[in-house]
Amino acid sequence: MSGRDDRAGKRRKAYALGLRAETLAALRLQIVGWRILERRFLAGGGEIDLVALRGGCVAFVEVKARASLEAAAMSITPQKIKRMRRAANAWLARNPWAVGKTLRADAVFLAPRKWPRHEVSIFDLAE
Repeated sequence: MSGRDDRAGKRRKAYALGLRAETLAALRLQIVGWRILERRFLAGGGEIDLVALRGGCVAFVEVKARASLEAAAMSITPQKIKRMRRAANAWLARNPWAVGKTLRADAVFLAPRKWPRHEVSIFDLAE
């Protein structure tokens, strides 16, 4: 296999893993009453894995799957936070009904043989 084929295979595998992780995260949130409004929202140079609504709260959710829950939590970089803020602002511009809601940046961390962990307000969206 050539180097390019190997890289393409790794990208496909990572993409499939990401889709599975997002599906598990969405199910985890739905079990506790969240309604998933968007998956893989792309705008403003960033991506939001899940946008979820429960009551008066809209959560912009980053999903991270790693070998451990701790590694997943540590994998959210300052650059990712910046891109997520831009994407959240773009989502809000397209969904003005949500402006009066409580807005949060949450995360769901996944690791093998562990229940997905939902972390609330991992950073401030307004900065």
